[in-house]
Amino acid sequence: MSQSESNKDDIRRAYIGLTNPKSPDNVGSVMRAAGCYNANGVFYTGKRFDAAMSRGQKLHTDTKNVIRRIPLQSVGSFQSSIPQGAVPVAIELVEGATSLVDFEHPENAYYIFGPEDKSLDKEVVAWCKHVIYIPTVGCMNLAATVNVVLYDRMAKLGPLAQGDDLIRASRDNNNRLKV
Repeated sequence: MSQSESNKDDIRRAYIGLTNPKSPDNVGSVMRAAGCYNANGVFYTGKRFDAAMSRGQKLHTDTKNVIRRIPLQSVGSFQSSIPQGAVPVAIELVEGATSLVDFEHPENAYYIFGPEDKSLDKEVVAWCKHVIYIPTVGCMNLAATVNVVLYDRMAKLGPLAQGDDLIRASRDNNNRLKV
C-alpha cells in the first residue's frame, strides 16, 4: 500500500449508529454491510436488541462474522459516543432533509439511523450536522437503508480497493466466474 493510500484510509472512517434496533436479523445484516463497506464501528441505543439477544436470538444474517472484526457496541447516547473527528449525519425521512442524491459525504462520518418502527428524536436531528433522506416511495428497512447509504458513500468518495484481487477476496467460495 502506498503512503497516500495509507493516509486516505486513516482519514476515511464511517461509523454507524442504530436507534433502538429490535431485530437481530436487521442488526446482523447491518454488520454484514459494515464489513462490505469497511465501516469502523457500529453503535446502538435502547434495550430491544439486547432483550432479543438475551432470549437466545442470534445474528444469523451476519454470515461473514463481521462482528469478530468490527465492534458492535451499546451506548447510552449517540451524542456522547461520537468518535473523535466524526461528523454526525442523521438519516431519516424528515421534511427539510437533503436528498442522498445531492449529499456530499464527509470523509469521517457517523451515520445515525432511525429505529425500524419510529422516527429519530428531534433532539438527535437538531445536533446532527447533516440530515439526509433516501428518495424512495415508502420507507426501506433498516439494513437496506444502511447498505444504500454506505454504497452511496463508496460510489462518491471512491472505493478503498477494487479490481480482480478484491473480487477474488470478496466472492463466495462457490463463485469462480470470469469475464
